[in-house]
Amino acid sequence: MNKRVLLVPATVIVAGVAVLASVNVFLGRWASQPLPLASDTVFIVPAGATLGTVADSLGVSGVVDPTWFSLRARHRNLASSLRRGEYAVGPGETADELLDRLVSGDVVQHRFRITEGTTAAEAIAALAADERVDFDLGGATTTDLMTRLGLEGNAEGAFFPDTYLFERDDTASELLRRAHLRMQQILTAAWAQRDPRVAYEDQRQALILASIIEKETGLDADRPRIASVFLNRLSSNMRLQSDPTVIYGLGSAFDGDLKRVHLATDHPYNTYRHRGLPPTPISLPGRASIEAALHPSGDDDLYFVARGDGSSEFSADLEQHNAAVRRYQLRQTL
Repeated sequence: MNKRVLLVPATVIVAGVAVLASVNVFLGRWASQPLPLASDTVFIVPAGATLGTVADSLGVSGVVDPTWFSLRARHRNLASSLRRGEYAVGPGETADELLDRLVSGDVVQHRFRITEGTTAAEAIAALAADERVDFDLGGATTTDLMTRLGLEGNAEGAFFPDTYLFERDDTASELLRRAHLRMQQILTAAWAQRDPRVAYEDQRQALILASIIEKETGLDADRPRIASVFLNRLSSNMRLQSDPTVIYGLGSAFDGDLKRVHLATDHPYNTYRHRGLPPTPISLPGRASIEAALHPSGDDDLYFVARGDGSSEFSADLEQHNAAVRRYQLRQTL
């Protein structure tokens, strides 16, 4: 049986190689040119998305030519290396630079802020309202939050106020675990450097007082002196008489106007009725309040009253305090 061998002319092979080389040169030039964008464009690569899906999506958005983009990705052997996430591409960026970021996972970093003095419940609500976050804590309360996070202790005071970077669809649980770890690190480091004169039984007590200081003033210069007032009261077996603790204990029953009846209402956080520290922190304190609680000024003050400008007037005895109340608070009500 005769066998016939099909011979491809050399000229055809050379032509094919030339065409392929020309395409590669074109792709390289195309991929090194700035993309036709007038402003930043944000797009999402879903989990499991194929190169074709990504290229088509970028094409619809006017970012790239999907055919050339797919060819360039295959030419660079990156077709199966694109990573999920949210990306931003802007004017001046090239297709190759975009491909490099899609492969490295250089995704958009969002910011979530936990503000000093907010409560754990407010932090949960803020996460629930943030559409960039995968809120996996539906129905969580401060009572069961730590259990759901796989953590120990009380939720109030457990999360450090700071700005946290995250990627779209990161979970609320992960953000809070990071904030909890940050609080542990900050508190432990501050505790190791505490003033030896402070007489807390443990870090928890220092955190409780720091949370009260956080709610009593926003002025950094006054924080160490306010810490001294409360520590002096504790050592003298006086009641703390802190309005923010009363307000915290009232919860949703507080309408923004603290009245005498509230000061007389009996609950564990009413420091007008109960001596000592409240049972838990009343807010999420920042670094300045933690440092103040562990490094009080050492003054002999037992009282302070708001001056109305954000600062406080301090007094060592009741007579001076009553005079300060008449000077600042009563004047404000006239």
